[in-house]
Amino acid sequence: MRCGGVIGFYFISWQQRSATKVTFPLVWTNTCCSHPLYRESELIDEDALGVRNAAQRKLLDELGIPAEDVPLDQFTPLGRMLYKAHSDGKWGEHELDYLLFIVRDVNVNSNPDEVADIKYVTRDQLKELMRKADAGEEGLKLSPWFRLVVENFLFKWWDHVEKGTLKEAVDMKTIHKLT
Repeated sequence: MRCGGVIGFYFISWQQRSATKVTFPLVWTNTCCSHPLYRESELIDEDALGVRNAAQRKLLDELGIPAEDVPLDQFTPLGRMLYKAHSDGKWGEHELDYLLFIVRDVNVNSNPDEVADIKYVTRDQLKELMRKADAGEEGLKLSPWFRLVVENFLFKWWDHVEKGTLKEAVDMKTIHKLT
């Protein structure tokens, strides 16, 4: 998501998961996470339309962003990754995730049951936050899937967004198995 201001200067939004989340509470992660529901609109395979519908639904649920502010045709499905992570010894995740990108100016009205906090960060700020998390500073914790996305894809995608070439980064054929 883009924050208004200087043209061509992009921020990425990220959120801290709510304390009430079953897995990874109060952990910082990507803007929005979801799973398609077993409903017709979210089961459409063609052009990842079902996944885009799920993302649109969940952006409203988590961040209060209405569908008209995040049109389906503005989402770019970039790829898929399979990952596995333990949360607290009792819970964990083993998922195939679709990775979507959208660049929009939006107003956020986050749902406290889903999101504890939200921040927009620049590339350099994100690198510094990653460093702090690695060093255990300020109690900063990152979700395992967000770390994998950052380490494997995000900065390349960011370059493409800035150059206007994001479509060149699309790889929906590969399932990246990351740990």
